[in-house]
Amino acid sequence: MVLVNIARNPVPAGAVSGHFRGYDGVKLRFARWQSTSEKRNGTVCVFTGRSEFIEKYFEVISDLRMRGFAVTIMDWRGQGGSHRELRNPRKGHINSFSEYQKDVHCYMREVVLPDCPPPYFTLAHSMGAQIMIHMLTSQSSWFERAVLVSPMFHLMPTLLPLSQGTITYLTEILSFLGVGEYYVPSGRDETWDEQPFEGNIITSDKTRYKRAQAILEIAPELGLGSPTIGWLRAACRSMAKLEKVEFPTQIQVPTLIIGAGADRIVLTRFAEDFSLRLKIGSHVTIPGAQHEIMQERDELRLQFWAAFDAYIPGGRDLPLKETSMV
Repeated sequence: MVLVNIARNPVPAGAVSGHFRGYDGVKLRFARWQSTSEKRNGTVCVFTGRSEFIEKYFEVISDLRMRGFAVTIMDWRGQGGSHRELRNPRKGHINSFSEYQKDVHCYMREVVLPDCPPPYFTLAHSMGAQIMIHMLTSQSSWFERAVLVSPMFHLMPTLLPLSQGTITYLTEILSFLGVGEYYVPSGRDETWDEQPFEGNIITSDKTRYKRAQAILEIAPELGLGSPTIGWLRAACRSMAKLEKVEFPTQIQVPTLIIGAGADRIVLTRFAEDFSLRLKIGSHVTIPGAQHEIMQERDELRLQFWAAFDAYIPGGRDLPLKETSMV
């Protein structure tokens, strides 16, 4: 699938896009760009959240390129322009988060290492951040530094009717009974970005929210509905590993965690406590920001970019007034 180009969200110039093969041979979509600055600071690998797609990050990609970074991004299996796991393409399904991690190995080997300049940094959001944190425990990680935004380390209690431990137990039983590919209760084909702006729990920026909706109006095949019971089981299994006291001490890569002060999807406090146990890392919370910080209002995005620039070598000397493309 080619990148979707609309007037409100044009494809950044110089895009190279295509597909690579996941760990089991399925086709997964990627795109990459060179820096638009005279500076050459390496490559930022962007990893998106659940239900997101490459086109939603065009503004972020342009911001990074102005800072002197080449940028590469992929669509996770089961979403965006990548292979869908089930007959109903709107169901968000995975059997294990280790599948995402194995796909990242293929992506780095086939797309990033051959064609993107080092050093490598990662910018990961929500589910992508949760996948990345496991990969950052390896001493052979490709990344010099990592920035994890609104990481999906622990879901908000208000998002689930039961405790995360109880949810884990129930999804294990239901998956064993063969209904893992069913939607979670009240699940539906409609994605968050297709719902009215009023009352949404991902961003307070109406313009950027409507921009994502405009993309899906042109290319509804990029949309993803609710997760399945199997996806929720896999997510809970993966998040449970982060609750072990020793896990943060195993992170081998300097890591900045950026939390959203008004997040109603993931528990920012858990990420804050997690960051305190990192041997090489830090944490910043942006007050008033909702879950999708990079899709937030300009004044909140400026705080995000200030934190990014202070942590990732190379971008910090760009004037803050140049950080927004909208």
